[in-house]
Amino acid sequence: MNRITATYDIESPVGVARAAQVLAGEQSTGTFTRLAAETDALRERSAARIENIQITGTSATPSLPCRKTGDSYERGTVTISWSLENFGTSLPTLLSTLAGNLFELAELSAVRLIDMHLPGAFALDHPGPQFGAQGTRDFLGGHKGPVIGTIIKPSVGLNPSETAALVQTLVDAGIDFIKDDELQANGPHCPFDKRVAKVSRVLKAHADKTGKQVMYAFNITDEIDQMWRNLDLLEKHGGTCAMVCMNSVGLTGLRAVRERSSMTIHGHRAGWGIYSRSPDVGISFPVMQKLWRLAGADHLHVNGLANKFTEEDSVIAQSAKSVQTPVCDTGPAHIAMPVYSSGQTIWQIDPARCLLGNDDFIFCAGGGIMSHPAGAGAGVIALRQAAEAARRGIDIQEFASQHSELKAALKTFSRPDIRVGHS
Repeated sequence: MNRITATYDIESPVGVARAAQVLAGEQSTGTFTRLAAETDALRERSAARIENIQITGTSATPSLPCRKTGDSYERGTVTISWSLENFGTSLPTLLSTLAGNLFELAELSAVRLIDMHLPGAFALDHPGPQFGAQGTRDFLGGHKGPVIGTIIKPSVGLNPSETAALVQTLVDAGIDFIKDDELQANGPHCPFDKRVAKVSRVLKAHADKTGKQVMYAFNITDEIDQMWRNLDLLEKHGGTCAMVCMNSVGLTGLRAVRERSSMTIHGHRAGWGIYSRSPDVGISFPVMQKLWRLAGADHLHVNGLANKFTEEDSVIAQSAKSVQTPVCDTGPAHIAMPVYSSGQTIWQIDPARCLLGNDDFIFCAGGGIMSHPAGAGAGVIALRQAAEAARRGIDIQEFASQHSELKAALKTFSRPDIRVGHS
């Protein structure tokens, strides 16, 4: 197959069929009027095609502000395809085509990109994750089970020495993975180079003493040339993970990091709500995560079950599973590692694992570790015990009867209302 297909949920005052025609024209050969150079042969070769239309309803008012009006606003899903020859396998051009000017069309009172299928050429032409789950485990010294992680908090305000002191507490507690907050990159109060030096010293001393490798995702987000310098510095300090805020640096920035990185790339989706929060405009995570994986992210944040944000559990389930699904029908699968975070405790590990059917995920908990009544060490142990109960298929409360850390955590953290993933 040499065509790219995209499915949109659209609403229109001129009818879904007409709006689909306008969308297809705007995003390929057409403009507001037929041009002399737009021959039938050219249109046959390069025009986007409408592959399917399904009407789903109508409303009396538009979902979004819209210059064009109608007696009613018809809604439906439309699938449109483009020839691979229109733009090759360029990810920026792909995004400009599938999610470009169409969002501004006056014929659309709602438009959301909900699905995308790519030819195998994309999987062959892009590097994809360099390490993924197995590489992450190798960096961690062959770690088994889900990766238990946490985030440096306060988000900002700690200086390099204070950050390193907190890291010392966390590694002493037995943590597997620590990440910078997305707000902490290279600020004057905590310069990147000094933070890397002091934190790396703690990680190395801990590894020398205990034999346990702890992965730290340093936030390298910056201009491309500075991100490259950050990577060089991390490599000198034996770094194993670089964190990138993907929406901030774009696909080109992420790819540039992938081309220069000797370590795992932790993809943070800060700003994702801009694209995902409204049901009437935006891009779905299953679409965007394919582009991030092709560009080289090893880890991808998917939010967390019963989280503190707006996404429902069904959305998190779809997002987490999509990261472990092949990018294309043919070619390298480019599987990445989902990262659960946001209000996570011992209660969410079992359903999080059930969604995937494996342990190839990172489970980040902040308060779920630090707020354990017996301290951070007991918090990490409790999460491991919850993961072991999940792996063995034992009810968490039954398992807790023989494990004091887990028992205390169950009493400390309220059981959330999780709508999917129960074992």
